[in-house]
Amino acid sequence: MENINRNLFFPIKNKLNIDYIKDLLSDLVVSNKFTNNFEIRDISSLSNLRDNSIIFLNKDINNPDYNSKEIHIITDNIESENYCKSITTVKNLNTAYNKVLNFMYYHEDQIGFQDEFNLINGSYISKFSKIHNSCEIGKNCVISRGVTIGSNSIVKNNVVIKNSLIGKNVIICDNTSIGCSGFGFDFNKRGSLNFNPQIGIVIIDDNVHIGSSCTIDRGKIDNTLIGKNCMIDNMVHIAHNVVIGNNACIAAQTGIAGSVLIGDNVTIGGQAGFSGHITIGENVVIAARSGVTKNIKNNSTVAGFPAVDIKVWKKNLVMQRKNGY
Repeated sequence: MENINRNLFFPIKNKLNIDYIKDLLSDLVVSNKFTNNFEIRDISSLSNLRDNSIIFLNKDINNPDYNSKEIHIITDNIESENYCKSITTVKNLNTAYNKVLNFMYYHEDQIGFQDEFNLINGSYISKFSKIHNSCEIGKNCVISRGVTIGSNSIVKNNVVIKNSLIGKNVIICDNTSIGCSGFGFDFNKRGSLNFNPQIGIVIIDDNVHIGSSCTIDRGKIDNTLIGKNCMIDNMVHIAHNVVIGNNACIAAQTGIAGSVLIGDNVTIGGQAGFSGHITIGENVVIAARSGVTKNIKNNSTVAGFPAVDIKVWKKNLVMQRKNGY
């Protein structure tokens, strides 16, 4: 997992030390203990543990690295207290996450986020972005703080790019939004006031083509990744934390839910839908209008809903027709 300088995109609002967490979370705290009062400088995830950070856990995970690094755990699972030296147990993990991140960071889903723009050739370009001078930027675009765009890339009209690192020779077509907020909230506490801050980014590698009216959400804590040479058709939605390998081809109106992992050389037909937190292997072909609800092995071809091996799908289709369906 590539480390980023999060503060280029989400400036620090307030410094936070371990000894202040109990006061910050106040009535949410069930128990709190620590052996070293260090400054919190970042947020960790299960796949990317960072020194001087907080990690939010909703299950009991015994990982010795939590004690070897300067990491403070915030959890709603009291069993984790048995083997963690720096931990706060809370009544509601979502509320704790929101309080901590809203305290630490400026972000665009909360009043007070700031950026500064120059109007250049009809588009608003942040003073805190870096765009190679060989790039072409269309009209009425918005490119926000922290964004970098590599050489010979083309950004067409009405494109919004936030919280993203864009490689070389990338083409982004009209009306597409990249790096906007993902869909994160407490299922039992809905509404904009309970929205989970999304403080990851989008990384798009070299030679990628992205069609018109696509949306690619930034990661919640880490990154949404699009590999080299990917071809993405119009009106495709890629949710937060999705990782897509190299050479993917994704046809129009496909929707990929959060935290899906897609291997290299995958081909996806139009209007396919993916459930979250599943893994798609390499060299997989997914037929149009398939509903993918479970992991798919390497070198598979699948179709239908739920998506199954295409030979099985064809046999089932024949049987249904014989039975009058």
